[in-house]
Amino acid sequence: MSTIAPGDGADAAASAVRIRPFALADTETVVALWRACGLVVPWNDPYLDIERKLAVQPELFLVAEAAGGQGGVVGTAMVGYDGHRGWVNYLAVDPGLRRGGLGRVLMGEAERLLLERGCPKLNLQVRSTNEEVLEFYRRLGYAPDAAVSLGKRLIPDAPAN
Repeated sequence: MSTIAPGDGADAAASAVRIRPFALADTETVVALWRACGLVVPWNDPYLDIERKLAVQPELFLVAEAAGGQGGVVGTAMVGYDGHRGWVNYLAVDPGLRRGGLGRVLMGEAERLLLERGCPKLNLQVRSTNEEVLEFYRRLGYAPDAAVSLGKRLIPDAPAN
């Protein structure tokens, strides 16, 4: 758990947040945030995704809340490490707080936690049509890999509500 204070290199909107592991009581707020950010798609049930993450490295499921807990959850990052690569999924920032540095702070915390575990490389996936998010990651030093991301659904989710 970390609190970002003014002077830590964070912008004003990100300067008064506390990053902590997800708690079950956060579920509805987190799903609502993901919906507001356009991250929920019909082929991924967000409730099942949360349940699955809580079974594997739950301490790497991060939420950002306004300092003091008064503002509720305003950001998330679902981080994982498989011993070879790190991954970040469900990076979300409340749309009203975007461009304030919170996404950068969440990614910094994800990178820190992965480095602690000896992770040599972090991968993430962004829809190719999401130019705004691609530019965000470019500014953080991420670049396209010379690889094609392939996927195969092993367990189909029911359509998300």
